[in-house]
Amino acid sequence: MARRLRPVELDFVESAPLRLVFAAEISAPPKAVYAALADDVAGWSRWFTGVARSAATQGGAGREVRLTGGTRFTETVLAAEPDAHYAYRVDTTNAPGLRALLEDWRLTPASGGTRLRWTFAADGPAPFRALLTLARPGLGHAFRQSARALDRRLTRS
Repeated sequence: MARRLRPVELDFVESAPLRLVFAAEISAPPKAVYAALADDVAGWSRWFTGVARSAATQGGAGREVRLTGGTRFTETVLAAEPDAHYAYRVDTTNAPGLRALLEDWRLTPASGGTRLRWTFAADGPAPFRALLTLARPGLGHAFRQSARALDRRLTRS
């Protein structure tokens, strides 16, 4: 059963009780990376590890995401700055323990491509935060795999 999370704004990325930050450099330019993140929400399942289905809602102001294990999210887009920044918060989920979640994607030009930084900012009870901290290596691995898959997808087009 989905439950409503605490609505947070962009400043939560700096104040969240738990922040996991991952970065990768990919050869695709920022314009292509941003388009994959913000404009082709339905395409996330083809490159982001664990995403089974995703769709833009509310004319692009929201998103619905289903992970392969059955976890579901409805989200509100908080930042959509072409070629630079894309962020969204989770409004409702069936994931246990989560109180607030914001995901922040920053794109900066890098030699021959894009530096992609993903911040996973979350709040939940102490056991939940401890579990996510232990899951950090797995999330980092999934992010790096996803960044490589996105790069392959964008550079072969």
